[in-house]
Amino acid sequence: MNDFLIIGGGIAGISAAARLSALGSVTLLEREDALAYHASGRSAALFEQHYGKPSTVALNRASLDFHRSADVLSPRGLMLVGSKGEADLFAADVQAMQMAEITMDEALALIPVLNPAHVDRAAYDPGAWDIDTDRLIQTFAKTARGNGAQIITKAEVTAISRTAQGWAVSTKAGDYAARQLVNAAGAWVDVIAAMAGVAPLGFQPLRRSMARIPAPDGHDLRAWPMVFGAGEGWYAKPDAGALIVSPAEEDPTDPHDAYADDMVLAEGLARYAQNVTTPVTRLLASWAGLRTFSPDRNLVLGPDPAHPGFIWCAGQGGYGMQSAPGASQFLADLVGGKPLEIGAEMVAALLPARFR
Repeated sequence: MNDFLIIGGGIAGISAAARLSALGSVTLLEREDALAYHASGRSAALFEQHYGKPSTVALNRASLDFHRSADVLSPRGLMLVGSKGEADLFAADVQAMQMAEITMDEALALIPVLNPAHVDRAAYDPGAWDIDTDRLIQTFAKTARGNGAQIITKAEVTAISRTAQGWAVSTKAGDYAARQLVNAAGAWVDVIAAMAGVAPLGFQPLRRSMARIPAPDGHDLRAWPMVFGAGEGWYAKPDAGALIVSPAEEDPTDPHDAYADDMVLAEGLARYAQNVTTPVTRLLASWAGLRTFSPDRNLVLGPDPAHPGFIWCAGQGGYGMQSAPGASQFLADLVGGKPLEIGAEMVAALLPARFR
């Protein structure tokens, strides 16, 4: 009998396993062959502490020291660009992410392929970092295993039932039992809740497509920042000598192994192309991921008020990698009855009770 049984081996589940393994015995169940297969393995992987809802920003800030100590951050920087017709969106983004406006000459020095015939404003934050997502996942996995946690892959859940002691879970890898069940199943969190007889909260998976294209004009992209279009209408990020471009779409879908929509990808690449002087002539690869949000787009962390032994660790959306250290520590402190590091208003914004 475990103290905690965690369903889901993405960044939410593995970070929860690392933290909760300090409080008791843990088994993590992942349906795929390896950890971080779905959304966590398809992240843009940027740490920008001002990105997200206020409660997410609080978790981002609580995560920074961990990211630094785990040595998973490397300098990247973040630029925002816009045109005259996007003035309101641009101003809102500058304020929300606390960025500093820069001149077009400064912007062109950072990204020389920007098209000044379209782009007439820019802002920049040097305090944004790339996240080594594999190293972050493995850091949490090493901690969990070091505390005695079991990590079971190829363990798709087929049934969940209540018992006198807690929960019984049947999987394709065997049967498991625990006093408390942690739902960290990403896009499938409402599916898992329904299997457990817990009312779903209304999570919505949203598809986001991505394309990998050659470096524009053969430029060395290593020092280029990530760049967002105003209103997050598209983004581009250097990656291993190439450029990842996304339409940044949020198309509702059911939980599944996502793939890129060619038409949406083409439209997004066209939006990107307006802002640069180098046309997109070919793709190196394309893929998609699901960003899953709660109805109010805040994370959901903590015991379900109607079923205290059922713990939500869900709704990371596009913020899972950057917020995971703070979110998982918040969850463990909450479960362990320890003082919480963020303010009462932020706590209320994260607890499942807000939906009940």
